[in-house]
Amino acid sequence: MKLSIDRAALLRALNHVQSVVERRNTIPILSNVLMKAEDGVLSMTATDMDLEINESVAANVTKAGAITAPAHTLHDIVRKFQDGVDVELELNNEGTQITVRAGRSQFKLSCLPVSDFPALGAGELPKTFSVPAASLRALVDRTKFAMSTEETRYYLNGIYLHHAEQEGVQVLRAVATDGHRLARFEMPLPEGATDMPGIIIPRKAIQELRKLSDDAADTIKISLSESKIRFEFDHIILTSKLIDGKFPDYERVIPKGNDKIVECDPKTFTSAIDRVSTISDGKSRAVKIALQGKQMTISASSAESGSATEQMEVNGDTDIEIGFNAKYLLDITSQIEGEGCRLTLADPASPTIIQDNGDPSSLYVLMPLRV
Repeated sequence: MKLSIDRAALLRALNHVQSVVERRNTIPILSNVLMKAEDGVLSMTATDMDLEINESVAANVTKAGAITAPAHTLHDIVRKFQDGVDVELELNNEGTQITVRAGRSQFKLSCLPVSDFPALGAGELPKTFSVPAASLRALVDRTKFAMSTEETRYYLNGIYLHHAEQEGVQVLRAVATDGHRLARFEMPLPEGATDMPGIIIPRKAIQELRKLSDDAADTIKISLSESKIRFEFDHIILTSKLIDGKFPDYERVIPKGNDKIVECDPKTFTSAIDRVSTISDGKSRAVKIALQGKQMTISASSAESGSATEQMEVNGDTDIEIGFNAKYLLDITSQIEGEGCRLTLADPASPTIIQDNGDPSSLYVLMPLRV
């Protein structure tokens, strides 16, 4: 294998693929990136056995071939080369060492055989449909913050994606919850997704997808089976195993009888919560919201730091005092991009629904705290 490639193009691709590789690996081959060069294209693949990324980039290939090299080391080397240079990659005749050259710099890296590299992306994924890249980014952004990090309830460690019906309209719906809060987002059902299975996409796959989708073109192709999902766009293919578990009946968590409605400006509300929570104690970062007619008072207190209060005007006519985790509340209100934020409450012990007045595609549920 011998080729030369623009440093910027190689670095961009290595940035993507090395992100999947775990820093600590008990299996040496999983620390490596698989590189295949042929027909003017360098294809690179990395995996952690649950997630695989493949990216292709144009290169001047003078001798076709394939090898695996240390992903993070190669990335660090290319990152430190000067802008504008061409990088040369050349495999020795024994296939045990690859030389990396640019300008006056030369590195020799030990390699492992291609035959040792696992193939996660193989196999049929019969269900296929496409979604706009902007819609997929919104789907991830509006729900990912509510994914659980508790390993005991592993089936909550991702986003539940499924076909649903909302007021007679077929939608593609994403739901995430950690037991304290729930985020739901829906978009028009793409053509071909009607009989898709309900799937749980793992947290790491969601995080990588979100980073990659920033540079995506207009449409992202999604293929899936009962156990895997694949995202394809531009010259990138991201394949992930799905979480093998049953997502809970989230509809039961969304309250139906809340009758106290308050509307406010989301930016003012978010800023006030952020300021007042500076004083709040511990992990819970508890803040109290007291509603009295058209006035909302947000307060927090700490035995060590003191207390804080802030008042703002709201639209509504209800009297209630309720406590929330300030971080969880801010995670939700920061997603509201419209002019109005609606809180639908019942009592201090019941979950509250939070929505963007101008965007019915999103719905959030937040459990209260005792304060």
